[in-house]
Amino acid sequence: EVQLVESGGGLVQVGGSLRLSCAASGFTFDDYAIGWFRQAPGKEREGVSCISSSDGSTYYADSVKGRFTISSDNAKNTVYLQMNSLKHEDTAVYYCAAWGGEVHGSSWSNSKGYDYWGQGTQVTVSS
Repeated sequence: EVQLVESGGGLVQVGGSLRLSCAASGFTFDDYAIGWFRQAPGKEREGVSCISSSDGSTYYADSVKGRFTISSDNAKNTVYLQMNSLKHEDTAVYYCAAWGGEVHGSSWSNSKGYDYWGQGTQVTVSS
């Protein structure tokens, strides 16, 4: 059974940090890219970041560059999203997703390309 389980969400103040985790099972981790998406109330789901499990290539949305860092521990089949300098506008449900094969260019941010999704974890940034 394929599973993607997010954890690490919570309530944090503006300027604070959180680290999200995405634990994967049920598929060959090295054959997939893992992406992070978020969805705020009343807004469309948007791509935040992505990492290729095979070569470690990383991708970021402009809105999080320099603040968020994605990393992967292939031994643990887990991807992390370190979020620093959090802003109100980062408040959303964060989802991780798995893309079979390699991502290229900006395709990583297209949610339709992902095969599997986690259930999401809430991140709330308050002042």
